[in-house]
Amino acid sequence: MATAAPEEQLLLLDLAKLDSAVVALRRQLREAEQDPEAAAAASAEQEASAAADAARAELASVADELKASESAVAKVVAHLGRDQHKLDTGAGTASDMMALSHEVETLNARQAELEDEELAIMERVEAAESEASAAERALESAAEARSVVDARIQAATADVRARLESAESERAAFAATISAPLVGLYDKAYARRGIGAARLYHGVSEGSGMQLSPGDLAEILAASAETIVYCPDSGAILVRDPEWTRGTAK
Repeated sequence: MATAAPEEQLLLLDLAKLDSAVVALRRQLREAEQDPEAAAAASAEQEASAAADAARAELASVADELKASESAVAKVVAHLGRDQHKLDTGAGTASDMMALSHEVETLNARQAELEDEELAIMERVEAAESEASAAERALESAAEARSVVDARIQAATADVRARLESAESERAAFAATISAPLVGLYDKAYARRGIGAARLYHGVSEGSGMQLSPGDLAEILAASAETIVYCPDSGAILVRDPEWTRGTAK
């Protein structure tokens, strides 16, 4: 069985007190972080972000439509210009001129139709730009509201965080003064049940708060002072001292 000097085993009780302080501060920090408005602010920001993304996508889509419409108009205008030039120069037969004249009329009609469509798309672009701007403003507002809540939480928890950091540093520094193997055994016990070490006081394990059975107590008290013994209920290392065990059966 593992062994450690009795005086070093006693140090585990101080380590356990430091761990208790750290646990209490972590719990206090969690409670301080639970601002009732935090979840609502985060949700509102997420919704605003999703709305802004959708508005940006809609604007991009309509802008692409406008580019395509402008391109279509430009092609018709270019084609119309070429035909009109041929008509103006009279280069071709009378039949060619009649065909060109008809084509020009058709292209003029097509240009008017495309320009009407382009105008309608431009109106949609303007509306989409307005929607996107409004969505961006809403997102900025939601982000600011979230920042206010976060700042309030940060302010409320600053002192607890500082005390927790100090407690964790103190715990680490103190643990370094105890032999690494013993701290390893303590940490394993702590990881199992959240109790690394506890006093055995007049037959009662302070790890479980229970009176040990006569058989368990006799076995533990019969072990040498250097032997590491464990609470049968909590799994914590039981720290013994002659003053605490005086008067108990052996």
